[in-house]
Amino acid sequence: MGAVVRIPAPLRAYAGGREEVEVSGVTVADALRDLASRYPQLRRHLYDDHGRLRAFVNVFLNERDVRDLEGEATRLGPGDTLTIVPSVAGGRAMGHPSAAVCRMHQRRDSPRRTRRGGAARPGKGAPNSRDGVT
Repeated sequence: MGAVVRIPAPLRAYAGGREEVEVSGVTVADALRDLASRYPQLRRHLYDDHGRLRAFVNVFLNERDVRDLEGEATRLGPGDTLTIVPSVAGGRAMGHPSAAVCRMHQRRDSPRRTRRGGAARPGKGAPNSRDGVT
């Protein structure tokens, strides 16, 4: 069994809708090249025009950032899992198509916010002037 690459939801459309893909290769770089060769639309989201892995693409090997190991030269073993995690940041997309696919979503259990930025009262909705709160 080769290594498995987990594809993040924003990039699955470029990988045939796949959540995971089994890849071959001795190193992280080999595995990512194998993935990109199978799914050419994914290549531009992983690599820049010079063939380097984009700075905002984080790759983890069995939950360890490969930058803390040997980078793309990190060797793979049978059953290893690579996880691609694109960075999520605010601001304007800088013209690269994959910047637009990464968005932060407010968690459902986080407190609602009023227009003034204060937390809403539990069970009461956001305070407003009709509640006598100014």
